[in-house]
Amino acid sequence: MEKYTSIYFLFYTRSSRQIHYNAETTEKDVEEDENGVDFLSEASSPSSIEDRSFFKRRKSDDEEDEEDEEGSKRFKADLDDDEEEDDDDDEEEEEEDYTRIKQEDDFTKDSTLTDSVDRKETPAMMEERLGLVEVRIVENDGSRESMILLTGLKNIFQKQLPKMPKEYIARLVYDRNHKSIALIRKPMKVIGGICYRPFEEQEFAEIVFCAIASTEQVKGYGSFLMNHLKDYISGHSKIKHYLTYADNYATGYFKKQGFTTEITLDKRKWVGYIKDYEGGTIMQCTTVPKVKYLKIQEILAIQKQAVYEKMKEHSTSHIVYPGIQMPMNEEGKRCIDPYLVPGVKESGWTPEMDALSNRPRHPPHYNQMRHLVNELRAHPHSWPFHDPVNADEVTDYYDVIKEPMDLTTLEQNVENDTYQTMDEFIRDVQKIFDNCRTYNAESTNYARCANRLEKYFDERLRVWTSNE
Repeated sequence: MEKYTSIYFLFYTRSSRQIHYNAETTEKDVEEDENGVDFLSEASSPSSIEDRSFFKRRKSDDEEDEEDEEGSKRFKADLDDDEEEDDDDDEEEEEEDYTRIKQEDDFTKDSTLTDSVDRKETPAMMEERLGLVEVRIVENDGSRESMILLTGLKNIFQKQLPKMPKEYIARLVYDRNHKSIALIRKPMKVIGGICYRPFEEQEFAEIVFCAIASTEQVKGYGSFLMNHLKDYISGHSKIKHYLTYADNYATGYFKKQGFTTEITLDKRKWVGYIKDYEGGTIMQCTTVPKVKYLKIQEILAIQKQAVYEKMKEHSTSHIVYPGIQMPMNEEGKRCIDPYLVPGVKESGWTPEMDALSNRPRHPPHYNQMRHLVNELRAHPHSWPFHDPVNADEVTDYYDVIKEPMDLTTLEQNVENDTYQTMDEFIRDVQKIFDNCRTYNAESTNYARCANRLEKYFDERLRVWTSNE
């Protein structure tokens, strides 16, 4: 790979007028793959996918451009044959493959690391090294092989996004403005992938779909594909940014990949270029120049080792002392002056530190409040209240609501010991529900979310305070 540039990953949506698609491409596509897929890799489960409603497009489709009329129907027989052959051998080969991977990995170290830092490989990385899987960039170039792979990706996305129209998924996957990175189990079985659209002039790319087959979970394929995409794009283009709209179940996955809800990319570069989904959270990831993300674990291991070695120059914490004799006092108890313990005096410890460390750190109801905030945040109807309302998007909100409150602010207040009593905490939680109903009509989704979350909060509050 060539040197890396800064990349922002944003899962987002783009306006329909930028999509070139021929409806004939989607009407009789190849039958769907038997293996299910979890949308956004490990970020969510199939059950959570059923509940997603944010994939409703805000913009109309009356501005769609025409696309070349080359369909994928002629590749149906080819793909079906390949899938049948792959399925027959999968179960027999899987156990043998992973046994061989483990045996070979026991003797493998990374030559780029020092002797004191072992190489850390995920199962996905081991499979790639052994040639069991490969990652390939695929686009609609009209070739037989590309169409087979794109159809495999389409089937995966359609299987895992039942709420999204199949024709919509198909037209984006086959659209020649889009590209995909496919994870392939040899010879030609697609087990996951990411569909994205690059915008070279704006220096950003839209990640449209990301999915891994449900039968291929917990092997690190989600992070593996994302790191491959970061490395490929930084080495082959000037793109520095990525945008995505993630639903409430997928934000955790994206945070693990370095994404954040703080958008620093100039809006003039991406607004109007991307699709917009209701209820989604726009996220961005900034990567570090010259960093190879497929080697990130090894890079961090080297850095940690360097920090540890530097700490040894100024600390004795790494020194292991021999055991000590504990004499028995007149009361028959074993005790010793802490200063007689080897290393204690050198560490700078004083008796006052003991008194400070034993002092209560938080108010008496801290644990209950912290658990309640976590439970509220995890509730499926809490998504409108996770963060403060954006005044740029809802311009009159703070004219109407004089005492705003949200779960992020509530959590910060709990950690900062703002609430000395449970009643103070409950008053601020109630503000979240009351503010929502004040600003939004009862018939709106926001008001319904507030009502359901309030009912849930009352139930959990009784549980956490029942013993008081």
